[in-house]
Amino acid sequence: MDEELHELSLRTGEALAQSGRMLVTAESCTGGGIGATVTMVAGSSRWYEGGFVTYSNAAKQALLGVPPETLLRHGAVSEATVVAMVDGALLRTEAGMAVAVSGVAGPGGGTLTKPVGMVCIAWGLADGFREARTYRFPGDREAVRRQTILEALAGVIRLSEGPVPA
Repeated sequence: MDEELHELSLRTGEALAQSGRMLVTAESCTGGGIGATVTMVAGSSRWYEGGFVTYSNAAKQALLGVPPETLLRHGAVSEATVVAMVDGALLRTEAGMAVAVSGVAGPGGGTLTKPVGMVCIAWGLADGFREARTYRFPGDREAVRRQTILEALAGVIRLSEGPVPA
């Protein structure tokens, strides 16, 4: 077991429990890794509602309602898309908080404008708060996916403690 991920799962659960919110995940490049990580913790059903793994654009549209125009204009790996994924996940569940990720984990698939290691993460609350950030993670596919999970859950903890207005 990865001790760092397990410890982060425990902290995530504590933060969500204190905030009184359930979490929903919407994942692309991590392929369900965030959901798998948070459910390492016994009793996670008290604060984890469930997740969507939407690897293809078609799945993002069908399962989360991501507008085709968003994907066409911005691409799957964009802050606009992950915010739309958060919106869809919150709309389709009773969760109070969502995190969504989409990125280029590699080793192929990167471009000059969206290189391997580029990942977009968004967080949102049912009350309408949204935040999105773009990261450039180093390493191979496994390293990019792991760093994405770590950053996504760190953001859930931050948001559980109270969003800071921009």
